[in-house]
Amino acid sequence: MPHLTIQVTPNVTIAHEASFLKALNQALWDSGHFAKPADIKARIVPIETFLVGIADDEQVNGFVYAYLKIMSGRDEVIRHQLAELLTAAIEEALDAEQSGRVGIQICVEVEEISAIYHKKMLDD
Repeated sequence: MPHLTIQVTPNVTIAHEASFLKALNQALWDSGHFAKPADIKARIVPIETFLVGIADDEQVNGFVYAYLKIMSGRDEVIRHQLAELLTAAIEEALDAEQSGRVGIQICVEVEEISAIYHKKMLDD
């Protein structure tokens, strides 16, 4: 744990998705709130159809939505800190890759995972 899911609209450029995820995982690891680097799991889920606002026919607006699920027990201050650091890490990672053609909203939500959660490690 944690699980990080990133949704990205197709008009947002992420040239190297693996490097993007690595930067976000590194930011989470550097926070000091997680036991092992391998506990942090991230994925990008592309979005095919989207609309920002009510009349964005030119798709001049896009977004990156990060959804972080963490185990319970971390207070609101820590969850807020994690949201802020992910927002900053996403902004930094995207900054160099955008041409300025798209207005990008970065949205981050941090939520505790359900108490009903099972994990099993399969060894080779």
